[in-house]
This record gives sequence, C-alpha cells and structure tokens, in this order.
Amino acid sequence: MAVPPPLGTIRIGLGQLLVEGGEPARNLARAAELIAQAAAQQCDLVLLPETLDFAWTHPSALYEAQPIPGPFSDQLCQAAAQHGIYVCAGLTERATDGRNYNAALFIDPQGNILLKYHKINLLTIELPFYAVGQTLNVVDTPLGKIGVNICADNYLDSLAIGHTLARMGAEFILAPASWTVDYSLTEEHDPYQEKWVKPFSILAQLYNVVVVSTTSVGYIVGGPYEGKKSVGCSLAVDAHGVQARGTFNEFASELVVATLNRPHRPERGTQIGEMLLRKGYPADQFP
Repeated sequence: MAVPPPLGTIRIGLGQLLVEGGEPARNLARAAELIAQAAAQQCDLVLLPETLDFAWTHPSALYEAQPIPGPFSDQLCQAAAQHGIYVCAGLTERATDGRNYNAALFIDPQGNILLKYHKINLLTIELPFYAVGQTLNVVDTPLGKIGVNICADNYLDSLAIGHTLARMGAEFILAPASWTVDYSLTEEHDPYQEKWVKPFSILAQLYNVVVVSTTSVGYIVGGPYEGKKSVGCSLAVDAHGVQARGTFNEFASELVVATLNRPHRPERGTQIGEMLLRKGYPADQFP
C-alpha cells in the first residue's frame, strides 16, 4: 500500500526547564524565557514540563496553588500571545471545589486556553497533593489534532489513556512531565528505554501518532521525593522512532527543537479497530 505524503511539518520546542520547588515566580520567569527562545527559533509550539509553578509534589502547592484562569496561567497566556506561539505547560490548579489538580494547559498564539487537562494516573505519593482527573480532550488546530496528558499517564499500565486520545483522533499527544530518578543515576544508566521510549513507540506505531514529552530538570527539594533529581531526556517519538531527545542530565536546562511530520490518520471510529487488527493487535486486548 502506498504511503501518503506528509500533511506538512510542525516545529516543536521541547523546553527542558529548571524547576525549583516552591519558587513559582522564578520558574514562571524561566518558562517565559523559553517561550521567547522557542518563538525566536521559529517553533510553532513549545512544550514545557509538569507542575512548573511549584514543582511536582512540593508541599507549598497545597496552600498556594492558584485557579486557572489565574495569575500563573495568565503569565503563560500573555507569553504565548506576545510571541505568537502555541504553548503547552503544566501547572498546579486550585479548583473551585477546593481541591488541587495536576493540570496541563494548551494555549493558542492569541493567548486563549484551548484545553485544560487534569492528570489521571496519579502516583500513590501524589494522592495527598492532587485529585484524580476525570476528562480527556482533543482539540483541532491548524497544526493538527492535539491531545494532552501528563507524565505517568503514559506508563505501560495506564496506556489506555494514550489509546483513548488516539481513538479520539489525536495526531500529536503532548505530555508535560517531571521524570525523576535516584540522585546516584547518571547518563550511563539511562532508565528510560523501557519506561518511556517503549510506551511512546507502542502508541506511535499502532496509530501513527506523534508523542512528545518534556520534563523538568534539577534536584528535588521538599515533598516525598526530596533528594532525587529530574534529569531531562525529553522525547519526541513518531512511527519511525525517536526523532528528538533532550540531554539526560539534572543540569540540562535547554530547548531542543524538533521538526516533525504531521501524521496521516484517516481512520475514524471502528475503522481504527480494523486497522489495529490488520497490524496484528489482538482484538481481546483492545483498549
């Protein structure tokens, strides 16, 4: 069967960001700098890490988290509008019901929030900090159909979340993340092949989607993972393999620019199941 030509390309900036626990002003200022840098490098979209305001599971978020829309999301929206770029980023949200959520926003170049998502697959240690999300969404944009999830939503045991976004028509799945390891692990002990490259590749190859995830960097202070570190290794994976990778290092605050083909995804509804069967995916394992 002839492979259709690409629908076009998209330039995504993977913004590995130094995130300091309990320092939202400094973290948001650095986020704005990366947004400006991505725009200067002609990126269409910049992806920033999970909970970049307070850092993942930092205790200060329990008392200081802000609503969305609110002062922190407004800063990201203003930066998106100032530089004319799509922004996807993670924040902590204090919802109207009084609960906190591990949230991700997708913002258009006019500064409008197109999508807000709450993380579903919370780690056990996250449960005292965030409530479980209850919705999934995909939005249509000139860049393609965009779905959003967060970090551990892409674990192998929760990959049904990515399967569902793909069945909803997502061409790109964006995942703000905060990937953590023990302080003693270095670049020579890369643990991410099985943990991240494998699940991303499963989705990419089954559905012809592009999965992009960006993580924070830096040592973790405060909270249950104090003393561990976030090490980068952001990834962009399509059906052909890993197309971009951030530096695996706790000091690697950087912008990695990936030029990615927009995938051709004509199947809808039950046509997706038929496609999976043609690829040898067992019907009794359909998500």
